[in-house]
This record gives sequence, C-alpha cells and structure tokens, in this order.
Amino acid sequence: GHQVPVRHFGVILTPSEWKKLRDKLINKINFLIAPNVRFKGTNGEQMTMFIKDPSGNCLEFKSFIDDKMIFDK
Repeated sequence: GHQVPVRHFGVILTPSEWKKLRDKLINKINFLIAPNVRFKGTNGEQMTMFIKDPSGNCLEFKSFIDDKMIFDK
C-alpha cells in the first residue's frame, strides 16, 4: 500500500536494533514511509521505514523476525 521508492539503499537490522532506531527517530524526522510492518503473516513479513538523507538519497531500514525470510518470496 506504500509508494516504495524504486531507487533506494537498504540496511537490514535485527528486530531489537530496528526498534531502537525507530524509537530514536520517531518524533525527530519526517519519514518517507513511517515505521510499519509489511506483508504481515507471510514469509516476507518485515518491519520497515524509509527516510531521506541530507543528499536526497532514499534509505530503507528493515528487519525480519527470522533472517531466513530475507530472500523468501
């Protein structure tokens, strides 16, 4: 349901690292896509958020409950 930027850089974090970063940023920046859970209940379920860096690059920070899900379709 979100307009994910086609060109973006991404980082995969552990769930605890992702939540810690989300909590640091939540009331301090404007998100391109606010922190949320995508594909809930599927093999690709992930926590994700998108921001823009000062140079205008789109950055995605995501986490999977199980790292084996990273390449699942």
